Amino acid sequence: MELFGAAPSSSGISVTPAKAMTCPPVRCAVQAIAEAIGQLPVHVYRRTNGGKERSQDHSAYRLLHDEANDHMSAADFREQLTRDALLHGNGLALINRIDGRPIELIRLDPVSVDIEPDDLGSPRYFLRQETQRREIARADVLHIKAPSLNGISGDSPIRQARETIGLLLAIEAHAARLFKNGARPSGQIVLPKRAAPETRKNLAAAWRLAHGGENSGGTALLDDGAEYKPVSLTSVEAQLIEVWNRAVLDVARVFRVPPALLMDYSRQTWTNAEFGGQQFLTYALARWIKAWEGEIRLKLIGVDERDTFLAEFLIDNLLRSDLAARAEAYSKLIAARVLNPNEARAMENRAPYAGGDEFLNPHTTSAPSVPNV
Repeated sequence: MELFGAAPSSSGISVTPAKAMTCPPVRCAVQAIAEAIGQLPVHVYRRTNGGKERSQDHSAYRLLHDEANDHMSAADFREQLTRDALLHGNGLALINRIDGRPIELIRLDPVSVDIEPDDLGSPRYFLRQETQRREIARADVLHIKAPSLNGISGDSPIRQARETIGLLLAIEAHAARLFKNGARPSGQIVLPKRAAPETRKNLAAAWRLAHGGENSGGTALLDDGAEYKPVSLTSVEAQLIEVWNRAVLDVARVFRVPPALLMDYSRQTWTNAEFGGQQFLTYALARWIKAWEGEIRLKLIGVDERDTFLAEFLIDNLLRSDLAARAEAYSKLIAARVLNPNEARAMENRAPYAGGDEFLNPHTTSAPSVPNV
């Protein structure tokens, strides 16, 4: 079961990555993180005196910003590897190089890669293909891993939270069966006298045909003194929604995603909506962003380049609020000479204007006229 990524749970359901993704709260949490990592732009920068500038001529820039290979964009690639790490514990990619220069990133199926420690505790990567098993150099494997205790390979959140996910899957299956029968539990038909086994079998089959599934809720006609007695819902079944909601919150805790991002708005208010977005960035995304930036530095930026080049995710879009709040923030930053007008316009994807590169306080200094652009 471990070979195929399955984790048995007390509910009797073996939780696999594929099975877990059929659970809506789990899928929503995984996609919220993976899609955010995929959508955030990544740039390679060259350090300058007191600042930095984008370095589009660096070999890693195209792989991280444009396309990872000839069949996958950089955004899709980052999303897929992050999803692999969330579901399997490890997101892995092969770095193809020519003369030491990375030219493409190829996703590896995490189920096909064995990660083992060497004598010093460093990871070794072995790729299984049919009957062969070959080792891949550590420097040629981009490895995004979930938090783990050993630091060699990631611990899958799906496996760690298999009891919660198994409970949710069991609840969903139970609810589906219940509503298939018209949202009513099973009942019993009481006969006035003992009937032959074949008679009871035929009666049960006829009842299911006439009143099961979509036919439930109709009027029953019983012969020979037979009586139908419904079975009442148990206390656990009557509180199904409460148990269900608790399990959804546990999924949010496992992935450190605010419940509102799992479409649970029961605790959402106007005052905590913005805080929820900040919480998602700080406690959920930041860890994955740093994991990506650290692995890029180790594997895609040469040792002799690390004092000059760095890779960073742009999180400005996640921090954007409404237009009025952004305008007020830009105004204060320009007045404090932290930004000049053209830098603020670039952040809004607007073209610069002549004279906009000056660091002036518009409240105390006569600024150049701004043309209609």
